[in-house]
Amino acid sequence: MISDVFEAARWREVGLAELTDVTYHRGVMPDGSPAPVVRVAFNRPEVRNAFRPQTVDQLYRCLDHARQTASVAAVLLTGNGPAADGGYAFCSGGDQRVRGRDGYQYHVTVPKVAGPGADSLGASDNSGYIPENQGQRTIQEGDVQPQMAPHAVGAKASTDGRYPTDLRAGDPNAGETSKGDRYETDVRDAAGRYGRLHILEVQRLIRATPKPVIALVNGWAAGGGHSLVMVCDLAIASREHARFKQVDANVGSFDAGYGSGLLARQVGDKRAREIFFLAETYDAETAARWGVVNRAVPHGDLERVGWEWALTIAGKSPQAVRMLKFAFNALDDGLAGMQMFAGEATRLAYGTAEAREGRDSFLERRPADFSAFPYYY
Repeated sequence: MISDVFEAARWREVGLAELTDVTYHRGVMPDGSPAPVVRVAFNRPEVRNAFRPQTVDQLYRCLDHARQTASVAAVLLTGNGPAADGGYAFCSGGDQRVRGRDGYQYHVTVPKVAGPGADSLGASDNSGYIPENQGQRTIQEGDVQPQMAPHAVGAKASTDGRYPTDLRAGDPNAGETSKGDRYETDVRDAAGRYGRLHILEVQRLIRATPKPVIALVNGWAAGGGHSLVMVCDLAIASREHARFKQVDANVGSFDAGYGSGLLARQVGDKRAREIFFLAETYDAETAARWGVVNRAVPHGDLERVGWEWALTIAGKSPQAVRMLKFAFNALDDGLAGMQMFAGEATRLAYGTAEAREGRDSFLERRPADFSAFPYYY
């Protein structure tokens, strides 16, 4: 089962290879034609859809594929589940069991310890939303953390766990993978890959995607998952199961970019500080009242409403939706946001007779004649 609200007849799997931590589906219209909607979902319900580096890699691939698919008008982002214990999650942020001294690690051995441990996101309300992490501990300073490059053949962990010992600078065979490609011919490349916080790259990708990304919050949205809700263009929450909690300060982390800045813009500065500093849980109705989500709906209607919103967006002008999204982003994204907006405006301007005259005069090596074009006001 992908999700208890997933309507299998409405979706077809998109054939991207090696997806283990996320699922990716394209919608299907009643006549069997492709719908202008895709569904991307976290697929680690046993850890409340917490992400590890592999999860983020796969999530980025799916979202970027959707971005570049010109027939897709909107993206639904959600979490699969519930887990075997009945727990629901959109995304509970980074999997703290694989958090090392320099970021999240691709391959880490985390020893079991006797007795219950704190959940991976430092919950203090006994909600138990990451009960699977009990009996495990997070990486501690001085731990030996065996690590290998993904798919590396014969890579051996160094004694301090920082990078594989067989990735030697200048070795043409260093980092040869099972797929036949080569990378990381310098030990710094290997070491740099292990310390990742590239969920921030996903945040930027969502902002740069020229179509709305709609969060369907079916359960816990905590830590980095809470920040993803902030970054999405629209958000709909399950009235029964959605829970929100910004736990960064509990685990020694902080989203000082979109996760905090957009939250303050959406709920107000004082409320945003309350959410971060107190790390208290709030429900879907509260999230809707504060402006964290657009709407709280019955759990059984969550994906249906998301589907309807996506199809409604698909009926609008793609150009207008694209320009509106970049206009909304421009103020908070600074010059990068203005570049996105201006780039689209430039592309549109290329279609005008005035722009064509500028191009043609250059190619024909003659003075441009703009006399037919008024100075609009």
